[in-house]
Amino acid sequence: MAGAVRTVLSGVLSRRVHIAASSCCRLPVASSTQLYRCRSTGAPEEVVAMEMFRLETTSAPTLMDIGTRRIFQEEHDIYRASARRFWAEEVLPNHTQYEKDGQVSREVWLKAGEQGLLGVNTPEELGGIGADVLYSAVMWEEQSYSNCSGPGFALHTDIVMPYIAKYGSRDQHEKFLPDMTAGRKIGAIAMTEPGAGSDLQGVRTNARKDGDDWILNGSKVFITNGWMADVTIVVAITNPQAKSAAHGISLFLVEDGVEGFKKGRKLDKIGLKAQDTAELFFDDVRLPPSALLGQENRGFVYLMQELPQERLLIADMGIASSEFMFEETRNYVKERKAFGKTVSRLQTIQHKLAEIKTDICVGRAFLDQCLELHNQGRLDSNTASMAKFWASDLQNRVATQCLQMHGGWGYMWEYPIAKAFVDSRVQPIYGGSNEIMKELIARNIVN
Repeated sequence: MAGAVRTVLSGVLSRRVHIAASSCCRLPVASSTQLYRCRSTGAPEEVVAMEMFRLETTSAPTLMDIGTRRIFQEEHDIYRASARRFWAEEVLPNHTQYEKDGQVSREVWLKAGEQGLLGVNTPEELGGIGADVLYSAVMWEEQSYSNCSGPGFALHTDIVMPYIAKYGSRDQHEKFLPDMTAGRKIGAIAMTEPGAGSDLQGVRTNARKDGDDWILNGSKVFITNGWMADVTIVVAITNPQAKSAAHGISLFLVEDGVEGFKKGRKLDKIGLKAQDTAELFFDDVRLPPSALLGQENRGFVYLMQELPQERLLIADMGIASSEFMFEETRNYVKERKAFGKTVSRLQTIQHKLAEIKTDICVGRAFLDQCLELHNQGRLDSNTASMAKFWASDLQNRVATQCLQMHGGWGYMWEYPIAKAFVDSRVQPIYGGSNEIMKELIARNIVN
């Protein structure tokens, strides 16, 4: 594991991780001595000897007793403890204010950078942490377990930074990646347009050559991190005469403050209230040759290569959110009384909980397989599409059923299930709508 990660996480296992339960975040707690135990005696054993009997993670499995997750190693468990403490101590206490502001603070980005939680799987020699994608999965899951949807760390670290790391020049690496890992610069990616959502070939934003420079015109909408972003990857048409838009798309790095680049209003969404989502406008924005990311007219290829990770991210957060909602609901029905007893004693509630848990366990098994494949560089676009479609669809079913079991109180914003319910609704939409996912899956089947 990279030295930077070791520095950040050293000593995590040497102390108990204490996280206070709250109405927004009820997380189990475990000490380092609970990480490895012999099944027969329960006594702590050496990691190597007991690897086959590993518990799921250090400080909490997946919030559910769904069996051993064998994709993580000890270093991931250490990292999870650090990530969990960060969400509980640095984000959760401030999240209500973030929701009112429509964005998180710059300070929380800097703190995330200081603790090694950004740029996790960007190579160390390029200014990142240099860990594998499972470290990112830990962050995705812990964000969902905290029920704090505001910080756009995942998009920044696992969608924007990989484009720069893989396709950028050395100058672009040096200019952006170290600052993005430190939280000093925030990244966004602008694909969606008012008239082009999941259809990337319908992009109308364009860039034309003017000498050595590029002149960028167009608009984008629904851009996560768009308001706060210091650098935005913009998808634009550069060859309108190409035989298809897929052969004429390029990517550009547009920095905040450049003349002609304007940010519109922060969009007022029904959910993800603390996550800034913006409109972006480009009016004769002059960009130097160094703003081109990768090769001219190769943008569509780059997008297709990187979308599987984005869809896997959405899927894993969907399953983790489902786990969170299940635990919130299980705790609630064991306390809520009706007809002289807790509603958890009603067969209807028991059967519904049984159905939900089974669905989540099936989903988690599939997602862990996808995570392992991706960590090995073997996750294909078709499988990522299945994961995104299935997990986000499940997340919404779980949200509806769990809110229903809360009764009228589930409709009150003070209850975590209400926030989780509205936040879940966007999951089948962004990253490519679930209808598009089915089209991609079906195309692979029939062809």
